[in-house]
Amino acid sequence: MFWFSLRSILYPENRYIWIQVRIIHETNKAILIDHGRKVWIAKSQIAKIRLRRGIFEIYVKEKVVR
Repeated sequence: MFWFSLRSILYPENRYIWIQVRIIHETNKAILIDHGRKVWIAKSQIAKIRLRRGIFEIYVKEKVVR
């Protein structure tokens, strides 16, 4: 079998990752985070937020943060 299909080439799936962040500021539409550098992320791009061992983690598309 093929390890990939034509569909996966034409429509690559969005990869989501958990990243540790420090939330600096929040507005109605976005959150300013510190993950090595300060970045505004729209709330619509954040899939999940969790607090683990006193550290905030957000679940976002890999290409949003990098």
